[in-house]
Amino acid sequence: MAIPETLSAKPRVLIVGGGYVGLTTAQLLQKKVKAAGGVVTVVDPMPYMTYQPFLPEVVGGHIEGRHAVVSHRQHLKDSEIITGKVTAVDHDGRTATVEFSEGDTLELPYQDIIMAAGATTKTFPIEGLAEQGIGLKTIEEALTLRNHILERIESASVMTDEKAKSRALTFTVVGGGYAGTECLAEMEDIIRAAVAGNPRIGQSDVRILLVEAMGRIMPEVTEDQAVGVVEHLRGRGIEVLLNTSLGSAVDGVMQLVNMKDKSEADRFESDTLVWTAGVAANVVAKHSGFPVDPRGRVTGTATLQIADEDGKVLQNAWTAGDISAIPDLTGNGLPDGTCVPNAQHASRQAKVLAKNIMAASYGKGQLTEYKHESLGAVAGLGMFKGVGNPLNVKVSGLPAWMAHRGYHAFAMPTFERKVRVVGGWVNELILGRDYTPVRDLETPYRQFQEAAGKKKEASKS
Repeated sequence: MAIPETLSAKPRVLIVGGGYVGLTTAQLLQKKVKAAGGVVTVVDPMPYMTYQPFLPEVVGGHIEGRHAVVSHRQHLKDSEIITGKVTAVDHDGRTATVEFSEGDTLELPYQDIIMAAGATTKTFPIEGLAEQGIGLKTIEEALTLRNHILERIESASVMTDEKAKSRALTFTVVGGGYAGTECLAEMEDIIRAAVAGNPRIGQSDVRILLVEAMGRIMPEVTEDQAVGVVEHLRGRGIEVLLNTSLGSAVDGVMQLVNMKDKSEADRFESDTLVWTAGVAANVVAKHSGFPVDPRGRVTGTATLQIADEDGKVLQNAWTAGDISAIPDLTGNGLPDGTCVPNAQHASRQAKVLAKNIMAASYGKGQLTEYKHESLGAVAGLGMFKGVGNPLNVKVSGLPAWMAHRGYHAFAMPTFERKVRVVGGWVNELILGRDYTPVRDLETPYRQFQEAAGKKKEASKS
């Protein structure tokens, strides 16, 4: 497909991925590159950036789904936005192949390329997982999960079959990292609220499980804090199963496996299976032609330049965020010495990345190395509850919850989105939690089709 006349012919800084790194880098570069006679182009399958740390709060109903995303077109007015996905890169020829939802492709020339496509859900070949599970990496998944939970509670309240009712009210989360634990806690909060508002069912009818293959949860906090979180969750009636994995989920029958001896730990039916057991670098990394490490991440230097196996820097090629393997100069990173994939690193790498591109390609300054001491981590565990170690200070309960919200409100990109998120929190404190489900999200045309079908039948008779 030839390049449309509507696309710029100027020297292009191509950003592959419009997530945290892509959005922030584009914001910092777009006016400077434009003034230098070039153009910043952002290519992403979605027309918005999703602030993933807020997905558990979307599930819990504290944040309106639209407010946890940032529109590319609204906030990148001096950038070129292409809604598609990069499927291949020819760096020698300085072109990238972009594929659109209709199947058309486009060869897009560039001067500089930034690999910033983030991460996707990491799964394993477990029977039934693809059919029964739902992830928590996108706003669509968070909204669907929220409404699925509320729909199952409402449906269970009129069921006469006790087995079907038990299945509807059994909620399973696999993965005890930050995302899984926060999601589980928010689920328990909204389930409790929804059940309390329905006189036909009681809290004792509900079963909520967290399944974690390791011997502890939340590796981002200290071990004693992780133990405290497990005790807290169990105190809320949640079953926390450590050293346990999901063996099968065929037809909604959950088979749990004891990791120590590989025996069957439990077997039960559940209509809700949430998968949060890890992430993997976006597959575009392996298709880009750039060097990748054993985890499938694009290998980079401390200056965020892509480097080959011998450490030789590739000119005009950059990477940052979850798709990248960037050395952690503080020595506090992953066991392989690279930065932990989280929003803290992504936001700060984007700022260094923008400066280095202006230095290398436009002669504005000098290259600098990325180095960031972790500020610690905080997690929300539902309304007024949390845990963390911000600035190496252990906190829990209300202080941790406040630190969690304060940090993420600050980190949320764009002032406009910050206001919408904080405004929603204030409304909830004043008006209470909204646990109204939206029906037919997966079949939005059902009522119209039924009405049209009835008219058709009536006309025949």
